[in-house]
Amino acid sequence: MPPTQRKQVAVQRRQVALLIETSNAYARGLLQGVVHYIREHRPWAFHLMEQGRGDDPPAWLENWHGDGIIARIETPRIARAVRRAGVPAVDLSAARLVPELPWVETDDAQIARLAAEHLLERGFKHFGFCGDARFNWSTWRGEQFQAGIEAAARRVNVFEPTAAGGDVAAEAAALRRWLVALPKPIGIFACYDLRGQQVLDACRSAGLAVPGDVAVIGVDNDTLLCELASPPLTSVIPDAHRAGYEAAALLDRQMAGKAVRPVAHLIPPLGVAARRSTEVLAVDDREVARVVQFIREHASEGIAMSDVLRVVPLSRRVLEQRFQKLIGRTPREEILQVRLGRVKQLLAETDLPLYLVAERTGFEHSEYLSVVFKRETGQTPSAFRGGAGGARPAE
Repeated sequence: MPPTQRKQVAVQRRQVALLIETSNAYARGLLQGVVHYIREHRPWAFHLMEQGRGDDPPAWLENWHGDGIIARIETPRIARAVRRAGVPAVDLSAARLVPELPWVETDDAQIARLAAEHLLERGFKHFGFCGDARFNWSTWRGEQFQAGIEAAARRVNVFEPTAAGGDVAAEAAALRRWLVALPKPIGIFACYDLRGQQVLDACRSAGLAVPGDVAVIGVDNDTLLCELASPPLTSVIPDAHRAGYEAAALLDRQMAGKAVRPVAHLIPPLGVAARRSTEVLAVDDREVARVVQFIREHASEGIAMSDVLRVVPLSRRVLEQRFQKLIGRTPREEILQVRLGRVKQLLAETDLPLYLVAERTGFEHSEYLSVVFKRETGQTPSAFRGGAGGARPAE
């Protein structure tokens, strides 16, 4: 009997169109998340072209016969093109122009909460929001930011552009007038980093000191944009990588014939990348301000309350009372929060083993860090790192 003939069957890759702009850091993070997913699963053949936000759909999509689409559906033209394709699709835009599709987006309520907490922790009593009325997510971030600030018995001044027809110069002038008229010092939440950069430019033009008069925090942590800003811009870090990974997983399930409900999948942010634009403490108590600055500079060195008390001529009881009144927590709690913030940053941005993360953030050993991290965040360090790197979403 002749030997068994083995058939080699070529596995055809699924054809997936990526209608995602490549012009900003958030969108590129989405694409990286998609790549991460296919590296862990079977490969796809991608169809992608360089484009900007809101551009017309590519001409090749008209006669394209593929298996699935992942898109930022932000214009009626793209919505029509995705519908005409008649293939499984996932939407990565908050515009919700094709509501029958599953939707993956950043959790805007959590983004706004982090921005509010960041400014409140710095002792501000006055707050502002600078949005962009073209985008749903800007509206949602503004509403949630106002809710968070009002819960702290404060109010938010909102910039509402009056310039029509895209008159950039007129809007910049309106922004300057708004900033000059605000009470000072004030903390401003800009709906995304480009808006934050515009606020910084307007402050410089108006002669306002940043962060002395106006502190500014944006969203997206577009590193190049934030570092080129003057001064460098503090920004909330969305988990674009995980959003892209989640979108790829949802599309894969659809292409395999599984039902996926058209519901929102909201991805929480990773934290705040603090830079000079919010490097200030807006309180009148010099001793408390000095302690906060000391803690932020030295928390990762394993400092204790005895080290803090050497900074100011106050008893422990008096310092704790004044600190609690102005900051909302004790110096010891502040030390822990600063350390945990640094831990999250190292887990999200590096591949350092946990023992080195512990060593660099003032914890005695990795086991103790794990216990404290789980107690304070509800996650283990490994689970947090997995999520920050685009961990596989639950089925």
